[in-house]
Amino acid sequence: MKKLLLGFAILSMLFTSCEDGNNNGDPVLDNELSGDISTELTLDASVEYKLVGALQIVNGGVLRIPAGTVIKAEKGFNKYILVEQGGKIYINGTAEKPVTMTSAATNPGIGDWGGLIINGKATLSGPTGEVTTATTEINPSVLYGGNVDNDNSGEIAYLKLFYTGAKSSANIEHNGLTLNGVGSGTKIENIFVLNGADDGIEFFGGSVNVKNLLVVNSEDDMFDVTQGWKGTLDNAYGIWEAGYSSTEGDPRGLELDGNFDGLTPDDINQSDFTFKNITVVNKSDFEMHDAIKVRRGAKANISNILVKGKIKDLIDMEDGKGNGNPATVIEYKAVEITNTTIKNPGGASIIEKNANSGANTSIFAWTGYEF
Repeated sequence: MKKLLLGFAILSMLFTSCEDGNNNGDPVLDNELSGDISTELTLDASVEYKLVGALQIVNGGVLRIPAGTVIKAEKGFNKYILVEQGGKIYINGTAEKPVTMTSAATNPGIGDWGGLIINGKATLSGPTGEVTTATTEINPSVLYGGNVDNDNSGEIAYLKLFYTGAKSSANIEHNGLTLNGVGSGTKIENIFVLNGADDGIEFFGGSVNVKNLLVVNSEDDMFDVTQGWKGTLDNAYGIWEAGYSSTEGDPRGLELDGNFDGLTPDDINQSDFTFKNITVVNKSDFEMHDAIKVRRGAKANISNILVKGKIKDLIDMEDGKGNGNPATVIEYKAVEITNTTIKNPGGASIIEKNANSGANTSIFAWTGYEF
């Protein structure tokens, strides 16, 4: 997770806007994608598309992406797909024909392009009696948040997101899948995030549920929560493969915050969520900072989690900007790990469960990934 530096964000927005692809106001020109979608647009699975600039589905716009569609993004921070509040995206992949969003580079690498961002109208953590909104990290002119917890931003099924996480500075960078105040009316299932910079997935508040998520070689955290998320992540597998390395200072399996960056510890509606059927594996020689970090007011209910590999701390509930909520419950199993340290100053319920099996990997057969 990265801190928002508004001044840098505005400069970045101004700079990158000059580099965006220009489709003369049409979001699709031949096979090139960029610009705003304000009506309804359906892509053609027989066409390989190139993302040449930011593609934004604005209020009232609908983007439908049929099974088997491939979108390849040019390199750059300003190459991303953003669903704004009131916009909707329908990614209709299948196990046999998933939708693929990847880099157009001949030799693709971590952080080539931006990834997918969805902005909804659901609740964020904030002051008592106020409806809280926030500005999108990569584009501060675009808001997310509100009080519509069943907000619907569309559906995503069977999606591959590869080589995401492009950045404009050390503090402003994309994730694989970014969910900003996304409501529970949005359906997200069967996602594969591979070789991305920053986090595999990050929940910035909201109430959306995500099911069947595979994250491979995320440069920072596999699964990240902040700003008051109140949903469920069910059946998720995160892995660092042999040979993996990171430039990040504290990459984790799970990084779970109650409020944004610990800056507003007195917020109400802080993160209170469920993780179930989770696996975190580190096969590399690069040490994971924490397998599970719960901090800054977050209340986590984590069951059937399996942790394996080289780890500095197994579970850490401590933080200089506020410890994790002591009502947290974690039921874990750790195998072949290098450190079993558990930091639990508030007395959260942390229980070793030898029967834990973690994620069901057979569900990810559609990805072709070999476990």
